[in-house]
Amino acid sequence: MPPPREITVREALALAGPAVDLRSPTEYAEDHLPGAQNVPLFDDAERALVGTLYRQVGQDQAHAQALELTRRNVTRLVERLVGPEAAQAADLDGRVRAIAQGGVAAMEQRLLARDRNAAPAGPHTRVLCCWRGGLRSRAVAALLEGLGFDVAVVRGGYKAYRHHVRERLAAFEPPPVFVLRGLTGVGKTLVLRAFERRWPGTTLDLEAMAGHRSSILGAVGLEPATQKSFESRLARRLELGFGAGFVLLEGESRKVGDLVVPDRVWQAMENGISIELEAPMAHRVRVLLDDYLATPGAREGLRPGLQFLEQRLGSVKYAGRLTGLLESGAEAELVELLLRLYYDPLYHHSESRHSVGTWVDAMDPDRAALAVHAWIARRLAH
Repeated sequence: MPPPREITVREALALAGPAVDLRSPTEYAEDHLPGAQNVPLFDDAERALVGTLYRQVGQDQAHAQALELTRRNVTRLVERLVGPEAAQAADLDGRVRAIAQGGVAAMEQRLLARDRNAAPAGPHTRVLCCWRGGLRSRAVAALLEGLGFDVAVVRGGYKAYRHHVRERLAAFEPPPVFVLRGLTGVGKTLVLRAFERRWPGTTLDLEAMAGHRSSILGAVGLEPATQKSFESRLARRLELGFGAGFVLLEGESRKVGDLVVPDRVWQAMENGISIELEAPMAHRVRVLLDDYLATPGAREGLRPGLQFLEQRLGSVKYAGRLTGLLESGAEAELVELLLRLYYDPLYHHSESRHSVGTWVDAMDPDRAALAVHAWIARRLAH
């Protein structure tokens, strides 16, 4: 049984087809290679069981349990990886036993040996990934190779991919950076996305990558990313580059929700040239209502954040006031109250350190995008 072929993270990312992530659903949900499909060898409970046995009893007992679970799951696994015909045409149980023969030490000796002379992966290669390119992916690779399929394992697994992401973020050398700033509700995100539609590949949309609007109420109706998945999306975007010779992004605090903006991106934002967007209060209220109440269940999702803001504003005076306005249908009054009492003072305090290059009317996002682009072009020409 020859050791499975290896490919690097960069080779895996360059392939057109998606990798297969064999880790448990929870591991996969936290982060994974871009486009990877989750076909877990063990589910969350099974992985936890094997891990507990390893820590509390020993490697041999954990291996025996993992073998039993693999035998139980192998038909479903192969069906998902290569189709039901392959699963029905082979003695899968016998193949699993042969791969696991001799225990962990024997498996490692057979499967972890490096095959440095393997041919590069092609368009039909099935690329497998686990936590660190260990026995999970290598055992499945050996099984599929035995069935006649072209397979490769990501060298170092997801752990190597995380190293690649961190390196990419640490090496970021930005082109000239321009930063959209403005009071809450002015429509910074609307202008940024209008800009991207007209000039693709020129923006960095941190809120879209984070799945958060970067405020106390910012997760309502969205699916916030994990820190690792946020960094993965950001690294992937940085790898694509900014062909126009500049990058436009929206001004954020150091954290977008609970997620920390990586150092080099944060420094680029802080040192960028600010473009202040302006709009009257009525427009800002409408923008926020359209955004925050757009999804089913949004009202209920707002309640915990409003209760928190009542405490911040002063529980004696504001206890129940914000939630009461929401329940009574006075959403516009609620939003304007929050802007005047909380968000506008917070913005004026936090943004006072930034000098402004120009001011742009944000009432019409498309016109604002045109005005921003024209100003950037003049700035870069000098």
